[in-house]
Amino acid sequence: MAGARYDGIADWYDAEFQPAPLEGETWTTLVALLDDSPGTLLDVGCGTGGYASGLAGRGWDVTGVDASEDMLRRARAKGMQAVLADAAALPFDDASFDAAVSIFTHTDVDDFGALVREVARVLRPGAPFVYIGVHPCFVGPHAVYDPDGGVPELHSGWYRSTGRYDEAPGIWRGAGVRIRVGASHLPLGLFLQTFLDAGLRLERVEEPVEREYPFGLGFRWRR
Repeated sequence: MAGARYDGIADWYDAEFQPAPLEGETWTTLVALLDDSPGTLLDVGCGTGGYASGLAGRGWDVTGVDASEDMLRRARAKGMQAVLADAAALPFDDASFDAAVSIFTHTDVDDFGALVREVARVLRPGAPFVYIGVHPCFVGPHAVYDPDGGVPELHSGWYRSTGRYDEAPGIWRGAGVRIRVGASHLPLGLFLQTFLDAGLRLERVEEPVEREYPFGLGFRWRR
């Protein structure tokens, strides 16, 4: 399972890579997109539970799912209900959640379409699905992204490639998470079509404004 790539790095992830997840643009975007009403919420690819714990604090009854037992160890230590499972085969009944979120997972999973179809299956009719991921136009095998806000350096011949990559102009360098676990890419059209093919209706789009060229891209879809 894709999440098992994270086994062995959970302590580093919480302590160094994402020590304060509720202080960044991803959390701000998530709060803006998600209906703020009580109910059951599924966090697919919950990792160490940073965002899920914040959502629980806002009144949601959160269940987290991840394929890495090491990441779930940290999530459970934060008091989360967390289930080890493949996102392409969620162990829940049809129409069993009032909302769902998934954050930065399309660059991790091997079959993002299966993940989205499963999320659609377990949502109740009319329920929201908030997805936030890297912006396919500016982050991927084709782009050397400047996290400090400079102009991304784009390379021809890579943008329309799909699937996992570890040798490309835009592979993350340094000590970040992607250099440790690799990445997958979907060009923007295929990325959006994945949600439409699952029968979801697009309701809202957010490009966070903290940087001139956004790193992330957020959506609220509706079942």
